[in-house]
Amino acid sequence: MRNAVLALLLTLAASLSAQDRVIALKAARLFDGTSNDVVTNAVVIVEGTRIRSIGGAVPAGAEVIDLGDVTLLPGFIDAHTHLSGESSDNYYRDYFEGLMRHQGEQALLASTFARKTLDAGVTTVRDLASWEYIDVSLRNAINAGYVPGPRMLVAVHPIGATGGHGDGDAYPPARGIPQSGPMQGICAGADQCRSAVRFQIKYGADVIKVMMSGGVLSLADSVDLPQMTREEIEAVVSEAHQWGKKVAAHCHGDAAAKTAIAAGVDSIEHGTFLQPATLALMREKGTYLVPTLLAAESVRPRLESLPPSIATKARAAIAARDATFRNALKAGVKIAFGTDSAVSRHGLNAREFALMTSLGMSPAAALRTTANSAALLGRTDLGTLAPGQLADLVAVPGNPLTDITATERVSFVMKEGTVIKRPVLAPQSAAWRQWAAPEDAGFDGDGALRARPERDRDGLHAPGAALRHRSRGR
Repeated sequence: MRNAVLALLLTLAASLSAQDRVIALKAARLFDGTSNDVVTNAVVIVEGTRIRSIGGAVPAGAEVIDLGDVTLLPGFIDAHTHLSGESSDNYYRDYFEGLMRHQGEQALLASTFARKTLDAGVTTVRDLASWEYIDVSLRNAINAGYVPGPRMLVAVHPIGATGGHGDGDAYPPARGIPQSGPMQGICAGADQCRSAVRFQIKYGADVIKVMMSGGVLSLADSVDLPQMTREEIEAVVSEAHQWGKKVAAHCHGDAAAKTAIAAGVDSIEHGTFLQPATLALMREKGTYLVPTLLAAESVRPRLESLPPSIATKARAAIAARDATFRNALKAGVKIAFGTDSAVSRHGLNAREFALMTSLGMSPAAALRTTANSAALLGRTDLGTLAPGQLADLVAVPGNPLTDITATERVSFVMKEGTVIKRPVLAPQSAAWRQWAAPEDAGFDGDGALRARPERDRDGLHAPGAALRHRSRGR
């Protein structure tokens, strides 16, 4: 009992110390997430979990972290991830291992994906569908400090039609595999769809995802055809909004998107085949587009290894992707940053920035999609660097306005005022002794969360998402 009380007192003391702590971050440049340019010779004062000020004198007693020739940016926000799993270049091995892997093992793998994502500078994700409540468990573990990872908003199961993109594959009924129902997000008719929304909220959903059209990586459905009726999507949106939850609509096809936009969804995910008139409707209604360019880019090298029905859909989606994004830019649609990571390997999220600029978006506008993602998630305390905002910051080498790929080389990560990743410095230097102080360890006392030499990004790769994830993402 005495030991338990002592441990509690030490925990409370550490918490109070973190709240009172003041850190001064210095950098050659700062991009605040709202402008078209950088501020030079930047100083950011962080007190506890929030930004106290930008610029000005360093307070007496503050810890000074001079990052040198880098640009400070708001922590990246990926509005479309699936941290529960990850696909490889071997579809059939993924399928088999997904069948055979236990839930506990998959959850442990998910924690490694979360760590890789945070190390890449992504401090917040909107995780759009999982299975067996792995996303809820991972979010709760991160929030409790058990494992490192980004702040997570989760969807639990996606809402979809029987036999549609969110449903399982069509195994012979004689195999005895249970069919999914509203608790697993699968519904038929408006009343069941309302029930499905309520089940996801009951078991922890922060956001609702709905499968309006077919998908690329599911075996049987057409990628562009609608899968839910107008009455069903209206029931999903009205029920979700009544509970204060936003709705993300997976939608490749144009007809499905029109129905979803008219029903009031908050975002269209992928939007591969959207036509100019539909994009104009999105601008009129303020609907966000989350284009997930990286997903198509990741599938492209794997086309020959995919089942023929999937490869055919993937080729069509890849062919349409670029024109749709350019048309969305031209139409003035609000674009949020999202990758569909799990289709791509986790930790590569920032490659989305370069893909957006390659299709006509300016580097500054690409960086501002972080703020757009914050707005989409309803998090006004994230996405920009300003007094009062949560202290989520990343540092990248040089100036990302002249080399957007700098975002792929994150050297420093801070999440809510806690230093997660630091530059690697020579052990003999005085700077090293400052960086390596045990009290700066973050989640543990042995420095496990400090930056290390860049590891093989594939080294933690788990070959294969769980079975039902085959039709949860793209």
